[in-house]
Amino acid sequence: MTAPARLADIAAQAGVSEATVSRVLNGKPGVAATTRQSVLAALDVLGYERPVRLRLRSAGLVGLITPELENPIFPALAQVIGQALTRQGYTPVLATQTPGGSTEDELTEMLVERGVSGIIFVSGLHADTTADTQRYERLRAQGVPFVLVDGFSPHVRAPFISPDDRGAMQLAVTHLVSLGHVRLGLAVGPRRFVPVQRKIEGFVRAVGDQLGCDPHTVEHELIQHSLYTLEGGQAAASALMDRGCTAVVCASDMMALGAIRAARQRGLEVPDDVSVVGFDDSPLIAFTDPPLTTVRKPVPAMGQATVRALLEEIGDAHSGEGAGRRAPVHGEFVFMPELVVRGSTASAPRQTPLPDPRVPPRP
Repeated sequence: MTAPARLADIAAQAGVSEATVSRVLNGKPGVAATTRQSVLAALDVLGYERPVRLRLRSAGLVGLITPELENPIFPALAQVIGQALTRQGYTPVLATQTPGGSTEDELTEMLVERGVSGIIFVSGLHADTTADTQRYERLRAQGVPFVLVDGFSPHVRAPFISPDDRGAMQLAVTHLVSLGHVRLGLAVGPRRFVPVQRKIEGFVRAVGDQLGCDPHTVEHELIQHSLYTLEGGQAAASALMDRGCTAVVCASDMMALGAIRAARQRGLEVPDDVSVVGFDDSPLIAFTDPPLTTVRKPVPAMGQATVRALLEEIGDAHSGEGAGRRAPVHGEFVFMPELVVRGSTASAPRQTPLPDPRVPPRP
């Protein structure tokens, strides 16, 4: 690509003149800060390398690291965060982890090399109780502000944004008990994750309080760990129905869709024979068959709070460079979800669904 065409592309992307692009690339004065940031962002969007002298001046970029985007709740949260950042004059850079692709550490390194103003981690290694949290202290030592979403660690000095996972289980269990269900199951992800542990705590407590079930029995018979996928939900729900559950609470909407599939494979109807509750209220989930009863994750409030927390961290980093900078916030902002009742839950059946004869009983 010739130099004039390159300038033209950048100018068109940034909405400025080629002369302005040239001034920014050559580090000339007389360009407004917002205009300079628009040009730098245009370089990133078009995939051009920034001149070395400009790479550490990208104050308008914020990294957003998310897990895979197959679960629609992650794009929904990314959209809210991206819009909030844009309104504040920042440009979000979405970095997505994919199976076999870049790791969280590799994505973080890439963003730091680009000189981002801050990083937002969604459902990252901070949520894994077995992960080494020193990676975040090293990032802090580099002077990069960051905020962590979904998952809390007492060992990381940073703001955390989370839904009330325990409260979510209280809502789901209360709803199902009110419909007459007395044998409830919980389908969740791997135990090592903080949101999973909290959902288990909330579920065990709610079932114990409302049905008088022994916590040990609940943990060992009514909770099934699996993957946060449709297939994972299908496997977990199938195991729970083997144990006589007439209602299944799922840790994600994707798992709930798998639970509905598991019921249908047994010739059972949802909700007449088995009730299913999801978690997230992902986009389009109201239009499934049947429309899914779910616990709505407060995505707009969480996304906006995430951006506010990061901007405060960025502001402190800029205003307090040196000995005067205050310590980073170490606290958790918890947002209460809400129950959305649709068509996948109904009164408990008169008879417990029979196990699939093709599936051997659980030892």
